[in-house]
Amino acid sequence: MTTYAVTGATGPLGRLVVSTLLDRGVPAADVVAVVRDPAKAADLQARGVQVRLGDYDRPETLPAALAGVDRLLLVSGNAVGQRIRQHTAVIDAAKAAGVQRIAYTSLLRADTSTLPLAPEHLATEQALRTSGVPFTLLRNSWYVENYTGQLDQYRAQGAIIGAAGDARVAAAPRADYAAAAAEALLGDGHDNAVYELGGPAVTLPELAAALSEATGTTIAYRDVPLADFRAGLLGAGLDEGTAGFVTALEEGTARGELETSTADLEALLGRPATPLREAVTSLLRP
Repeated sequence: MTTYAVTGATGPLGRLVVSTLLDRGVPAADVVAVVRDPAKAADLQARGVQVRLGDYDRPETLPAALAGVDRLLLVSGNAVGQRIRQHTAVIDAAKAAGVQRIAYTSLLRADTSTLPLAPEHLATEQALRTSGVPFTLLRNSWYVENYTGQLDQYRAQGAIIGAAGDARVAAAPRADYAAAAAEALLGDGHDNAVYELGGPAVTLPELAAALSEATGTTIAYRDVPLADFRAGLLGAGLDEGTAGFVTALEEGTARGELETSTADLEALLGRPATPLREAVTSLLRP
């Protein structure tokens, strides 16, 4: 009997992974949802999932959270600038608990990416490699939800405003990445594997067209110089640091940092990745 744990299990991705494990027939009693606030996991507990307190910022909570776990999905935290410390604490606790495999949600081509998100992901990958625990690196590209979640902003602006030109983004919905993560936990042959994951690559004008079709409203893509893009962020009220961070992401996108031609996602899914229009329509369906 194998026990599977998912950190950040009440977050958008972690919750999907837990549901996918259950849908694939893992007994609920063999699934551990590691969460910062157990009250937010009442629905998972009602399904029979073990809910355990495990806070990245409170390392003392991690040994009990990971006790008896065989395979762990470490979902990267969202506290940029704190993640190396947080993730290392989880890895250390997992090693001490005897976890046999750790899958980690990293960033597409983290070892060569110039995106400002990359250094913390790469440092976490290095911590996994030196831990001696078998690992699986799930290097995710962008979520389609990164765009559908900004629909109100696009409508207010009348367009998606970017500086990526005709660069392509290998976006996929969270559900696809969650299914891939579940396979990395359940399947064999994933020890010390590195997967570059992304959906069918699309341009931002193609994204705008998909959003227009799904919503029945016209949403264009308006490309602007990078300096104007940054100025627009500042004008919208972002502070200098945040505007610089978002601008660096856009600059990396323009360089093709979020595009991949690998079939790793399809291989883990056992099917084609969800096409953009289908994903957008599903996510925006009332």
